Amino acid sequence: MKKIVALFLIGILTSMSMVSSAKKPSASLHATINLALTATPPVKKYANLAYGIRVNVRDERADKRLIQVYDGNTTTKLPDVQANSDVMAFVSEGARQYMRTMGFNLDADIATDYLLQLNISEFHVDFLSGIGWSGTVILQISVSDHNRTLIYPNVEAEGRATTSGDATNFVAANTALNQAYANALADIDWDRVAFFLHQAKENKKQAGNDNEVPLDQVTVHFTIDSRPRGADIYWRVVSNTPEVKNQPYKYLQTTDYESTETLNIKGLTRENAGNVQIEIKVEKDNFYPKSTKLSVLSLIDDNDVSKMFKLVPMEE
Repeated sequence: MKKIVALFLIGILTSMSMVSSAKKPSASLHATINLALTATPPVKKYANLAYGIRVNVRDERADKRLIQVYDGNTTTKLPDVQANSDVMAFVSEGARQYMRTMGFNLDADIATDYLLQLNISEFHVDFLSGIGWSGTVILQISVSDHNRTLIYPNVEAEGRATTSGDATNFVAANTALNQAYANALADIDWDRVAFFLHQAKENKKQAGNDNEVPLDQVTVHFTIDSRPRGADIYWRVVSNTPEVKNQPYKYLQTTDYESTETLNIKGLTRENAGNVQIEIKVEKDNFYPKSTKLSVLSLIDDNDVSKMFKLVPMEE
């Protein structure tokens, strides 16, 4: 009888050990992140520019791990994750493909054309319980001319994206990281980059002074709306050049608004238009104000502004 009881207890302990072993987390997870360009930029927006541009990419990440923060319940370690492509090579080719689609000439001459320097500061995807997968891509952008003079100051382009999914769902991790890279590319002010590669055909229409065509009167068709409607619309000039003065906010009307306006911007020329912006702001009682800035260069070329503002109510 004692022998039977002993065998029964051994069987129970063995079963418990097997269950415990089955629930024990693995030491680490192994996965591959499939890097892919998912961005869809405007096609041929910057075609036929007078100058080309070269692209140089540097990897300046302090931490080159693809996953840096991970609190998944299935493992006690960071997953062992590899990319299907070298990050710097992927970012470099992705940026070039993005720019080619927009019409930039990348077959540039080092003696006459421009250089876009793109430095990778951050490129990773992390997992946090209750949030999911969060991708982060931060790029540092600058442009210099053929004399190595910096003409577009070093600015930061940031892309972030979040997707739901459990700690082992690396397809969701793929999606978050690729979308973050797409968002970083979209965050670059391509209008301003294109300005320095743009030889204004309109300048040649005025004999005797090709470089300083006055553009004091800029005619723009505005279509501005908000949700909810009834918001007050204001605009002002924001200038980073001494030839054009900053202007205070001017009232337009309330949303929804559609009209053609002539903007009186004294001192504006093709040469300094890249340093001047128009800021549009909408305000409504009990809602947070919202604003956006637009390159005057794009207004000169397009003569159209179409914006929708979704207002956020203030907490009571």
